[in-house]
Amino acid sequence: MAEELTRAEVDALPGTTLLEFGAAWCPICQAARPLIEDFVRSAAGLRHVRIEDGKGKPLGRSFRVKLWPTLIVMRDGRELGRAVRPSNASDLRDLLRS
Repeated sequence: MAEELTRAEVDALPGTTLLEFGAAWCPICQAARPLIEDFVRSAAGLRHVRIEDGKGKPLGRSFRVKLWPTLIVMRDGRELGRAVRPSNASDLRDLLRS
């Protein structure tokens, strides 16, 4: 995870974007990785942005992220939905239906 974006940059992204907040060392994030990758592969046209989150990281705080991984789907700067600590495909499938 290496993306360092500002909230204004995220809000300006066109189309549909999946923001994945987490930390490379987080075991829960590591366990969710295959599930998230399958979801991204199945969603045509979805931009996936992995964001290293943690203390002092303003982007995560602006979205009120408290647990990892937190997945937020945005479309043209508007939040459509989020999943916190997804553990199965049903936790993710409704994120793109809005």
